[in-house]
This record gives sequence, structure tokens and C-alpha cells, in this order.
Amino acid sequence: MQDARISRRGLLTAGTVGALAGVGALAAPALGGPGSSYTWSNVEIVGGGFVPGIIFNQAERHLVYARTDIGGAYRWHRPTGRWIPLLDWVGWEKWGWTGVLSLATDAVDPDRVYAAVGTYTNDWDPNNGAILRSRDRGRTWKVTELPFKVGGNMPGRGMAERLAIDPHRNSTLYLGTSSGNGLWRSTDFGEHWAKVANFPNVGTYRADPDDTSGYSSDNQGVVWVTFDPRTGSRRRATQTIYVGVADKANPLYRSTDGGATWAAVTGAPTGYLPHKGVLDHADGYLYLATSDTGGPYDGGSGQVWKLNTATGEWTDITPENGSWGYSGLTIDRQNPGTLVVATQIAWWPDVVFFRSTDGGASWTRSWDWGAWPDRIKRYDIDITDAPWLTWNATPSLPEEAPKLGWMTESLEIDPFDSDRLLYGTGATIYGTGNLTDWDSGGSVHIGVQARGLEETAVLDLVSPPVGAHLLSAVGDVGGFVHHDFAHPGLMFDNPTHGSNTSLDYAELAPQVIVRAGNGGSSRFAISRDGGSTWTPAATQPDGISGGGRVAVNADGTKAVWSPDGAAVSHSADGGATWSASAGLPVGARIESDRVNPAVFYAFSAGVFYLSTDGGASFAATAAAGLPVAGDVRFKALPGVAGDIWLAGGETDGTYGMWHSVNSGASFVRVTGVQEADNVGFGKAAPHSRYPAIYTSAKIRGVRGIYRSDNAGRGWVRINDDRHQYAWTGATITGDPRVYGRVYVGTNGRGIILGDLC
Repeated sequence: MQDARISRRGLLTAGTVGALAGVGALAAPALGGPGSSYTWSNVEIVGGGFVPGIIFNQAERHLVYARTDIGGAYRWHRPTGRWIPLLDWVGWEKWGWTGVLSLATDAVDPDRVYAAVGTYTNDWDPNNGAILRSRDRGRTWKVTELPFKVGGNMPGRGMAERLAIDPHRNSTLYLGTSSGNGLWRSTDFGEHWAKVANFPNVGTYRADPDDTSGYSSDNQGVVWVTFDPRTGSRRRATQTIYVGVADKANPLYRSTDGGATWAAVTGAPTGYLPHKGVLDHADGYLYLATSDTGGPYDGGSGQVWKLNTATGEWTDITPENGSWGYSGLTIDRQNPGTLVVATQIAWWPDVVFFRSTDGGASWTRSWDWGAWPDRIKRYDIDITDAPWLTWNATPSLPEEAPKLGWMTESLEIDPFDSDRLLYGTGATIYGTGNLTDWDSGGSVHIGVQARGLEETAVLDLVSPPVGAHLLSAVGDVGGFVHHDFAHPGLMFDNPTHGSNTSLDYAELAPQVIVRAGNGGSSRFAISRDGGSTWTPAATQPDGISGGGRVAVNADGTKAVWSPDGAAVSHSADGGATWSASAGLPVGARIESDRVNPAVFYAFSAGVFYLSTDGGASFAATAAAGLPVAGDVRFKALPGVAGDIWLAGGETDGTYGMWHSVNSGASFVRVTGVQEADNVGFGKAAPHSRYPAIYTSAKIRGVRGIYRSDNAGRGWVRINDDRHQYAWTGATITGDPRVYGRVYVGTNGRGIILGDLC
């Protein structure tokens, strides 16, 4: 297995503008130069995605990590009350390594931390997974690539930690894997790994065996590893190890000889999957939380059990047999008979947490039923840091907004503080500092504790010349008008789209903004006040299946919409009526000219199209040599009619960047740009009239975020190796009011803000 050192050195090297490479070609770019020193941060949404794992170090107070399914890993920073991102160095080629299937923090040497990374086990992710290992709490990492894939965003990702460190011999680690790969072990601090050949069960459960994509049909495998620290010492490796397996008939295995041999645990509960296995090593009980599915989106039944590890006796301590499975499970290490367990999913009216102070003999609920439809709650929730968590909803009782949670698979009591509990949901991390008030009849105060953790997939960004500096279209959490980069406010409403897919503003009337999205009563909306209020389209094209792309003309009087599954259409009345646009295939990408209100552009499968009648009809231009496959994105330049920049393509095919100054009649390839995936514009550099151009690209063999201040004749890489953010191809834009500022959309790390130092 390959062992690679991740460099902390940036690639900001001095360079000069290249000479013209030939007739009709733009200059070859440089990699660095003046104006390439940047600071990087987030435009904060605060959370925004599933947090399947929260991991406390068992030896050092306040050392806490969180893992996400597509957005990397984080370490808690107590002085600032924020999470610090640890995997921003992951680059374009290994983008899947921002999916973190498991994380382990070392109780013997708390500076050591490990992560099992990879996003998909099917062909959606081209790379194998890896074990990342750090000796400085995630500031720097070494990498051991594995001979198989790892699924940080696969079904079953919220089950307990598959990666575990022997609490006595910390050079030994175990890794439970999916896809039939079994149990693996390292004896040299994670540098090398070998399969535990005699482990008897690789798992049997598949969420949907008939799924031909390989996503839901993957064998969820070996799902967690738990050591019994009572069976080892400073000079002796831990002897008793429990392993949970995604097999409803044989869910639990144990070794009593340090992993030399393994056997199924007699009497283990069957019929369910073991989501969590938590050992109370003070009293000698192993607790299991089980569900009928691997989650995280479903689970209709489940149980909670405890095993007396001394006698082998099993006791069913299920709080309630409801229409849910169980997953989140935690023990109060200060009071080991106290535990909390969560329903894995309960969409209506809400999840339930159950708390026991007598080892599961009796339980109390986080909320009880009052007189219908009221609920009597033992908690209150403060969402000041992320007010969008209501999804603009005011549901009828007994539902409430915000919810206590959903997909509540990570639930942890601080091992040093009985009052502190953190738990993840499908959208944030919540926490409390007065958990024990539950037991005396007080109200547990829950608040958002996700500052610094940004986990959204950003689908589009626009930066108008007036009003808010930025508007975003975001997967799963809608989108925002970002008046304050530190405070997200509410998401777009009327309609509220679960995911907004596209945004545009009218260049000459920038208070006019259009958007499209998925979910809600209408998939199109228009604002005439910079996004403060919205009007949904009264109608939409027949056959529509998704939001697709939108464009608005330069003066805001006409819109063109390319929805998923339906014909490209145009409207001159804000979406009250739509008419099919002639001459375009379904799914064509559309944009507007930023000067001429009559002109729209489109692109599909290597063909560029022009409309001169406000989007009513389009005709193919004579442009040749453009990519016929892969993702292609283009934009028209503000202030110059007919000036267009196009980027995209696919590896081993036509791939790069092109420029047109004649409304797409012809394009010139930008030489030296081997690959480019998006393009955006911002305020021109001092003493320059042409807007700054930004792109996520590979230039002279180096992937990065680039800026050109001279119409593409030369480029500087403005990010460095520590700030790569994996896949950054969806969207990018500069700021027309701030030179050098760039906004970058990521697939899991939210909106990245770059500013000149």
C-alpha cells in the first residue's frame, strides 16, 4: 500500500506571463506572481449536512472530533467555540477522501488521530479509500492507501466507529470494512494493514440487493469495533474485542485472545442490525442499539439490549417498541449506569431521546404526549446561530420547527462532564451543558454547536453589483442572501426549495434575481428587491422533474428556464406563463448576455447556440472544437456585449477553457489551461479595465484556483496545498465590488471565501 506525505508547502511560485503560443491562441499562463497571497475562510451557513460521528478522546478533556459524510473531519477548539477543519488539503484528484467513514482518537497518545476516508464504494468514486494518520491532532497527515474503496457517504455510514485503537497497545488498530472486505488490522500505528483472515463474517446486509448502481446493494459489512480495556495493561494488548457485523442472524463477534481467534457471541439478539455497541467497562455491560435497516434515512423498528460480559446474560432494555429503530447510544462515564439512546429516525412528529439512570431498567423520554396535539418537552432549543433550521416552516402540532433531530446516529456524553452532550443530525450539531437537569425535572437547554463546521454542497453563486455581496444556491438547505458572512439568516422562501439549483441576476437591473430549485410548490421564483422577497412562478413547463438552470436577461424583463425533464422555455411575465424556446435540446445550459437584453446563449453537446429575440428561439452558431462530453459551464462578461468564457470537458477528451468576443460565433482556446471547470468574474485590478477572471482549473499541470487580471493572458494560482477543498467545479465567482475577492462553491465544505492578504 502506498504511503505518501501530504505537503504543507504551497505552490505559490513566481512566474511571468507567457508569450502568445500561436495565431488565435491566448497566452500560456503562469503559476504565481503578485496578488497570489490569500486568506481563506467560509461564508458561514453553520452546519448544513449530516454529522454521523462525534468522537471524544477518553483521556484528555475537551479533545473532540466530528466526522461528516462528504465534508471532511473537524476538531473542536474550545477557546473559540468553533470546529477546525482538518481535511482542506484534500485535492481535486482524491476528492472522495473528504468522506469520512470513521475516526479514532488515541487515549494513550492524544496527539494521534486516524481517519478512514473515501466517499463511495461503487464507481461514483474512482479512487480507493485510505487511512489518514496524524501525530499532531490533524494539523498534518500521512496517508496509507487501501486496496479497496471506503464509503463515507454510503448507506450505514452512521453506525458506530469502524476504526478503533487498542487502548493499551496503541500501535494496534482495527478497521471494519464494507463490500465484503471484512476486518483489517494494523500493528504499526496505521502505516500498514492486513486482513484478519480468520474473522468469520464479512456481513450480509444490503439495503436493496436489486440496486444496479451499487449504492444500496453494497454489503454494509463490519460496522464497529469495541475494546474491553479491563482485559489489557500497559504491557499487554487488550484481549477482549467486540465487533458488530451487518448480519441480522449473527450480529456480534468477540475475541478473548487479542484478536487471534473469533467467535459469535452466544445469545446475541437477532433480527436487527447492531448500530452501536458501547461498553460500560466500570460495571461490565455491553450495550447494543439496533435497527431493522442500516440507515441513515430509514429504520422502522429496533431494540436496545445489554450483555453482562461476566455471566453472558442478555437483557432486553428497549425503552419503547415504536415505529423506529435505535442508533445513537452513549454512556455517562462519570456515572456508568446512566445512558441515553436515540431513535435512529422518526420523521413524525420528531425523534425521541430516552434517558436511564439505572442501567436501562427504567427510562424517561425527552418529550411526552400531553393533551392532543400538545407535547410536554424536557428541553428547549436555541437556533440563533442557524435560524434556517426551521426550513421556513410553521407546522401544525404535534410537529414543531426546529425539530429535536433526525438521523440522530451520533450522540455522545462528554466522558469528563455529565452535563455536556453533543449530537449530530442531518443538518447540524446540537449540544447542551445542563443534561443532568433532565433528572430533576428541569429543562435541558439545547443549542446549535456547529460554528466552524460547514458541510453544504454549493450548486450556484452570484455576486451582484448592488445589494448583498453574495447569494447562494445550496443542496439540501435551499440557499441564502448573504448580507453578513458570519450569520446566515433564513433560507430563501416563497417557495422554500430543499435544494436551489441555479441563480441569476439582471446585470443592468441587479435587484431582479431569478432562481430554480427542487421541492416546494413551484420550482421557479423571481425577486425584484435583491432577494428580500420572492414571487413563485404561477405555472411551469409540462414534464418538469427538477429545477435545472435559469437565466434572466440584462434588463430583467425576460427569463429563460432549462428545467430538468422538460423543454427549455421563456417567460416575459415573471413566470406567470411559459412558452417553449425553439431550437434547443432538453437540458441545454443557458446564460444571458450582460449588456444586450435581447440576447441569450445556450450550450449542449459541443454546440453553442444564440438567441437574439429574448429566448424565444435559438440557432446553433458555427463555433467548433468545443467539448462534446463532460460538464461544461460558461458565462458572459459584464459590461461587454458578446464576450463569453467557456470551461469544461472531460479527462482524456476535449477539456479546457475557451473565449469568444463575437457572441459565440467562434471561440479561441486558452492555451496552457489543460482543464477548467468553471469561470467567474470580479472587480478589475487597479489600473485595469477588464474584469478579473476566476476559475477552478489545471494549469501547467497544477490543479488549483486561479485568477487572471489581463483577460486570460496570464494567471496566478491563488490557493495553496493546504487550501484545496477537494472538488470545486460547480461554481465560482468574483465580487464586482472588491478586487481579488473570490467565492468558491465546494461539494461538502460550503462556500469558500478568498480575500487578498
